[in-house]
Amino acid sequence: MNDSYVHPSSYIDENVIIGRGTKIWHFCHIQDGAMIGKNCSLGQNVNVSNNVVIGDNCKIQNNVSLYEGVTLEKYVFCGPSCVFTNDLTPRAKYPKGRDAYLRTYVKEGASIGANATIVCGVTIGKWALIGSGAVVTKDVPDHAVMVGVPASQHGWACECGSALDDKKLCRKCGRSYVLRAFGLVEVTKE
Repeated sequence: MNDSYVHPSSYIDENVIIGRGTKIWHFCHIQDGAMIGKNCSLGQNVNVSNNVVIGDNCKIQNNVSLYEGVTLEKYVFCGPSCVFTNDLTPRAKYPKGRDAYLRTYVKEGASIGANATIVCGVTIGKWALIGSGAVVTKDVPDHAVMVGVPASQHGWACECGSALDDKKLCRKCGRSYVLRAFGLVEVTKE
């Protein structure tokens, strides 16, 4: 290994990649084929299933389950006890196997609140904010704020995490945005 840290109570399968500076705390299980980027933090009792990909600088809080088919880009935050699924119609008697798992993508900088459920087959856009306890059942635009069961959009979030006003302006950091087909895009100053 490199300068990463794995608590002695955690179990790391073979064929796992753990990036430099990553910390894996108590009672975690990282399964075969998982790839974890640099400078990540995995809290207590995190399960990272086979072939899951976690980008650099992600923070995954206690009791999170990342099942096969999930990809997190860099700077993703997963709040305590949030969970991802990978099969829309699971049956113990009729297992489908990994070839039937649906893929879930969480784009750069997105944050998922405590106890949220991400139903498989969706893409969560860049810098989106998923409220605690929300159940995400469809794709989420970049910068969207999603709450409820099922989750629906209730505004827009700045890259810094603050709510945007009606003009898509962040009063905290001054960024401004325009609406495009896939969500908001920051207006760059020339």
